[in-house]
Amino acid sequence: MKIHTLVLGDMLNCSYIIETGAQALLVDPSWQMQTIYDLLEQNGLKPAAALFTHGHYDHLHGAAELLEKYGIKGYIEESDVLMSALPARLLHIFKGDYKTKLAGLDIEFLHTPGHSRGSVCIKIGEDLFTGDTLFPGGCGRADLPGSNPKDLQNSLERLAHLPPETKVYSGHCYGPGESAQTTIGHEIKTNPFIKLALR
Repeated sequence: MKIHTLVLGDMLNCSYIIETGAQALLVDPSWQMQTIYDLLEQNGLKPAAALFTHGHYDHLHGAAELLEKYGIKGYIEESDVLMSALPARLLHIFKGDYKTKLAGLDIEFLHTPGHSRGSVCIKIGEDLFTGDTLFPGGCGRADLPGSNPKDLQNSLERLAHLPPETKVYSGHCYGPGESAQTTIGHEIKTNPFIKLALR
């Protein structure tokens, strides 16, 4: 398994392409779709599905075009379907925690509400795609419509109980030095929001 990171859009959004054999899973594909198409073509990859960490527009801007182009489904938690504005016919909708197998990989969606009602973190082996729930040194906003600070605190506590070696791939390059990657163990030691959640 190989993970390609694309930083796209004005808000430093991270779209991830997970390469597994000749197939690919797309996490939060958004903004410059042609850049995503080019990477897939250059590596001879066929998309199997798109996985959305939540329904905010900056994490799926242009995604309907991508889903139509490749004839694939977008996986999203039911609470964020309406906000996503994506046509239901293009979606695989699930509720709460959800496990499935795609492109030969075991996928685990952990329901982590707080930034939005339907926010999830996507766990694939030791890799965790956190969207806007957890950033290096920070966490997502909880002052938006559908946000809930207490839910976010509980979600961060849940993530803190994952193995410390779990690799985190967040939804924006908002960490120190515009970093998007960290580990759960590092965040437990350094992230003030994780520390607060564990008190």
